[in-house]
Amino acid sequence: MRITACAAAVVAMGIATGQAGAADTGSSPGPYYSAPVYAPTSVRSYSWMGPYLGANVGYQWGSATNSPTNPNGFAGGIQGGYNFQSGQFVFGGETDLQLSAADDTFAPWKFANPWFGTLRGRAGVALNNILLYGTGGMAYGGGRAHVAGISESRTQLGWAAGLGVEVGFTPNWSAKAEYLYVDLSERGYTVVGTQNGFESNLLRFGVNYRF
Repeated sequence: MRITACAAAVVAMGIATGQAGAADTGSSPGPYYSAPVYAPTSVRSYSWMGPYLGANVGYQWGSATNSPTNPNGFAGGIQGGYNFQSGQFVFGGETDLQLSAADDTFAPWKFANPWFGTLRGRAGVALNNILLYGTGGMAYGGGRAHVAGISESRTQLGWAAGLGVEVGFTPNWSAKAEYLYVDLSERGYTVVGTQNGFESNLLRFGVNYRF
């Protein structure tokens, strides 16, 4: 009888302990789950940094000083340069060389500007892949005077300045539109017996490839 009573007591204690454990398990909170936090992906800024090379085409119109002629015509050529970038500020240098069909005849005089080039600084503000800039520097080019079938050529120096906008459409390729004023100083021409300079406006469009 004592053994039976002891066994019953042990079984009763086991049942009570199991019920208490189950009660504790039921009342305890489940594991805490936190949803992952995703930080917004940052948008990478367009880079204008580095060397570039490109080509352009446009139209040139102007006037020869001390002459009744107003040479104008299509122009095209190549350009190259290097950009530095600090935040939104972009600055650097550019050079270009152009062939031009600008000429005009006022009988018996004819004046032409068959070629010219510039060496300029550029500085502007980048709005991501859009660059607004100003430019200015040295200009040089050829002048050619004609009178009664006799022609004479001179190389003339001067200055150039302008404004432009450039838009990057891939990481390496961009397109630009630019206005440039070119002033070539006067040189003496024997065939016309006077000094002639050339002041011109140039509107051109081009593409650049950055390396």
